[in-house]
Amino acid sequence: MSQSDAGPASAAEIAPDYDRFLDLFDRSEYWESHEALEAPWRRTGSEFYHALILFASAFVHVQRGNRHGIAAQLGKAQPLLESRRPHYLGLDVDAMLEHTAVCRHIVAENRDAPSDAWEVLIPKPRLVYDPAKVRGDEPELRGDGGATPG
Repeated sequence: MSQSDAGPASAAEIAPDYDRFLDLFDRSEYWESHEALEAPWRRTGSEFYHALILFASAFVHVQRGNRHGIAAQLGKAQPLLESRRPHYLGLDVDAMLEHTAVCRHIVAENRDAPSDAWEVLIPKPRLVYDPAKVRGDEPELRGDGGATPG
């Protein structure tokens, strides 16, 4: 893959599964988006793919009205995202972390909300690929995901 100074022109140039994840996520198909990255994550051990899977699964719990699941999945995703600030693989990680903080605050402040309230209370997340936000040193660009031997 050739990489310009601005990074790969599309997420598909990084990996078709990554592009599929972003497309499904953008359509609020969070379960399907999470599934799109499952095999690449298991194959590469990419902590960023793992963070995206957890982030997406939090919004599966929003759709299902599961307050505990929302908080738990965002809590697991947060530390994996923190180490990739401010941006990573074309995504604004700082914006993802801000959204995570907002959602966690809403969950904490609305503990007694009924299950059907979460899709109204929790703002819809947006993940927008920006080639300028590809750092160039991401292991996923090499296809290995940065897994460390265990």
